Amino acid sequence: MPDARLSNIDLAIVAVYILGMTAMGAWFTRKQKDLKAYFVGDRNVGWFMVLISIVATETSAVTFLSVPGIGYNPVGGNLMFLQLAFGYIVGRCIVAKLLLPLYMKGELFSAYQVLREKFGPAVQRVASGLFLITRTIADGLRLFLTALVIQYIGLDVITSIVLVGIVTIIYTFLGGMKAVLWTDLIQFAIKIAGAILAGVCILLQLDGGWNTYIEIGTQADKFAWLDPVFDLTKAYSLWTGLLGGAVFSMASHGADQLMVQRYLCAKSLTQARVALVLSGFTILIQFLLFLMVGIGLYAAKQTGAFDPGTATNDEVFGLFIVSKMPVGIVGILIAAILAAAMSTLSSSLNSSANAFITDFYKPLRPNRTEAQYVLLSRMMTVVWGFAQMGVAVIAYRSGSERSVVERVLSVAGLTTGLILGLFLLGRLKRKISSEAAIAGLLTGAVVVGLAYLPSLAFAQEWLKQTLPRFFPADKKTALAFPWYAPVGAGTTFAVAWLLSRFRR
Repeated sequence: MPDARLSNIDLAIVAVYILGMTAMGAWFTRKQKDLKAYFVGDRNVGWFMVLISIVATETSAVTFLSVPGIGYNPVGGNLMFLQLAFGYIVGRCIVAKLLLPLYMKGELFSAYQVLREKFGPAVQRVASGLFLITRTIADGLRLFLTALVIQYIGLDVITSIVLVGIVTIIYTFLGGMKAVLWTDLIQFAIKIAGAILAGVCILLQLDGGWNTYIEIGTQADKFAWLDPVFDLTKAYSLWTGLLGGAVFSMASHGADQLMVQRYLCAKSLTQARVALVLSGFTILIQFLLFLMVGIGLYAAKQTGAFDPGTATNDEVFGLFIVSKMPVGIVGILIAAILAAAMSTLSSSLNSSANAFITDFYKPLRPNRTEAQYVLLSRMMTVVWGFAQMGVAVIAYRSGSERSVVERVLSVAGLTTGLILGLFLLGRLKRKISSEAAIAGLLTGAVVVGLAYLPSLAFAQEWLKQTLPRFFPADKKTALAFPWYAPVGAGTTFAVAWLLSRFRR
């Protein structure tokens, strides 16, 4: 680890940011009288705040650090990642049309209450349980990636995990959803400004500035953004992006409590739809910005302005920040990384507490007071916060060569597609039984698990040795992660529908 401790000015900037977020949580404490205020902001939030919260929530430290690493990657790094964002836009438009009307009826607090109405409490709890597991693992990985940067200022990784985790728990515990929405707005502004500032600083490091940037990027084919090939093993191609990315976005934004909770805060169905669709275009622009920063890091390395040494692609941007940025700017960018991490983590903690109370505890204990529900919700915020910190520590101890952004998206794709299949079944006019829905879900889990298995190094090696005809040694044969959601959703839907017809 390089010796890159923050100056007093940088430390002061980071400290002011952390104290400000905590104070905002404390400010909103007085407004949290019931679950409606604590979980859905009294349902009076305008479309712009909902839009910013959607984007801020999915723009975690993974986007801030790992996506630039994709653009930087000396072996094949370019703008191909943008093709996923094309599918994201398509998927959000479908969710706005098909699923948002389901959520905006009545007084729902959880997306999975819809499944209770369609299939019964068993399906609701299975779906909610999958969400809780997925969210804890994915956001634990995000917390781990944030700690990889914080370590460069003199703290070890474990201490960094604990620091970021505890601060996020505190302001989410105090302020509920309103605090999350307002801190999302502030954090979104900080991290976008930080990324732009980093890009400018990188250009200033290059002799020739923008012209050198374009020249080096063009020579290395860094600006390639379109690959029309249809290949199920390629994560970044046009058809994988449009088809796999669209279904993945339908799952992540149509069947995930983390996002659905934001729509439930909106004043109306129309405002929720506007926020959701516009968020897709905002994410596309944001991905482009972070990928361009990564290409700038590659150019800096090629010109000798920056030596990343043995740092992984995920670590390169963080290393550049702490080793090459001037005093004051470093503090702002560290605050931007914290903003990227904490906006997602705080949303995750609030949504996880919501899912537990709404889908598990409240149906079993319906006669508690609102104050008791809010108190338990705060306690569950702490529980899920420590669970995410545990996952982050495990990720640090285990290590992996895969990009963190791919690991996070893989985890999400494995389970959210299954839940999307249930919601699509709920849209059918023909009633699907609870037993058929659960059977479809379990079958989908087995199939998508088998699809994921070849991506593991030991499994890939075994398959190539055992079945060389189907898994040739010189080719990548694992299914690309954007296809996990379509496989899970399609299997769940098809099996449940066929079983229902057979029983009839």
